[in-house]
Amino acid sequence: MILDAFARLVDRPLFSRDYPMNRDWDVVAWWEVRRLPYNLIVGTAGVISSVAILATAYVTEKFVGETIGLPDPPMFAVAAAIFYGLMANICFTGGWILELVSRRIWGLRSAAFGEIAFVWGTLGSVLLTLTPAAIIVLAGAYAIVTHRAP
Repeated sequence: MILDAFARLVDRPLFSRDYPMNRDWDVVAWWEVRRLPYNLIVGTAGVISSVAILATAYVTEKFVGETIGLPDPPMFAVAAAIFYGLMANICFTGGWILELVSRRIWGLRSAAFGEIAFVWGTLGSVLLTLTPAAIIVLAGAYAIVTHRAP
């Protein structure tokens, strides 16, 4: 069921190619047209992650007396988010660079490389972006469950 939904999702125009990539610039253009949607997808995961972290900090402060997950100073989180976004875009650029390299090495056998790399790269980026929130929510829940009232 989940795999069927995932298969339907990756069959969308964002994740597939309708025409062969004959020139290197075709490959670069295909990737670069997807940079904004990629950033929106990963950015949305970042907002969800940030909200979960802030909610955890708020709840743990009320129940435990400690803001779990919030860095001190909080501006560190802003700097970390900007750095993360820059690194995600550098890795995104690596997608089309690796596709061009694979075309040189494997020729026609690398035709599906771009689509596969974009799908798995986007999925990996979203999961990586959500990971800190998952860890902090679990840490917050553990702190609440194991907290002893004064």
